[in-house]
Amino acid sequence: MLQISERQVLDLLPMGECVKRMQDCFAALGRGEAQNLPRRRLFVPTGTVMHQLAGAWGGYLGTKIYATNVKLGAMYFHVLLYNAETAEPLALIEANHLGQIRTGAASGAATALLAPREIEKVALIGSGFQAWTQLEAVLAVRKPRRVSIFSRKIEKRRSFADKASQAFGVEAAAASSAEECVRGAQIVITATYAKDPVLESEWVESGSHVNASGSNQASRREIPTELVRRAELIAVDSLEQAKTEAGDLLLAVPESEWGGLPLVEFGSIAKAAAYTRPAGITIFESLGLGVEDVAAAALVYEKLARN
Repeated sequence: MLQISERQVLDLLPMGECVKRMQDCFAALGRGEAQNLPRRRLFVPTGTVMHQLAGAWGGYLGTKIYATNVKLGAMYFHVLLYNAETAEPLALIEANHLGQIRTGAASGAATALLAPREIEKVALIGSGFQAWTQLEAVLAVRKPRRVSIFSRKIEKRRSFADKASQAFGVEAAAASSAEECVRGAQIVITATYAKDPVLESEWVESGSHVNASGSNQASRREIPTELVRRAELIAVDSLEQAKTEAGDLLLAVPESEWGGLPLVEFGSIAKAAAYTRPAGITIFESLGLGVEDVAAAALVYEKLARN
């Protein structure tokens, strides 16, 4: 069994390839050719939580395990990858960066199909660990003229903007407020740990696309009820998982009323031979799936196994 380090993941999982892998993964989910087991959480009195996700895709199956602590945050992530035909263990993978990259890549896959083709501005709220690959993935599939970044700490958003300008060759600047950041953007990315909405519906112009990637707990949300109600299409990575984790939706509309929302699983779009986005606002609700981890881990494993 291979043991794969964070450094190897960073070297072998470029964003462009991972976006393509996520497109294949979602299309397979849509066709019923892949499986996802929603996240399970084990809570203990110390404030530590064990998280487990699993999935099967493309001849592989696997699970991701990690722990979080109420005071210390997320700890070490690992993926165990197996051969689906023989049950042979193939790899133990350090997965902090694998999760970061595949989460961004999932949003990139959604952006490729759901965002307008012509982009003037991308807005990013958040400047933490996940925000970087969210922006990287969007820039892999769209070419805006400028990027606006907002987060609570001035120094962090300014530093993030400077690094993004250098890394991605795009005009990136820190905004003085969330409203300034969002207004005029055709793509809006939220990648925060906020418990309450970080933007207002009226700031988001009609025809825009929103990647809501920060909340995967029923008690947290980044986008307001009004924006959920305005959307012409809401695509979730997993409807089953959304029923327990999608705070953006659950805090806006009770699950019993979801039948009135324009809600679909993204796999149903990804599997289509051709897709035309609606003219109104589209939202991708990203929760993070075990099958995404398996598909991304398999890409890294395949490259190492060939050597």
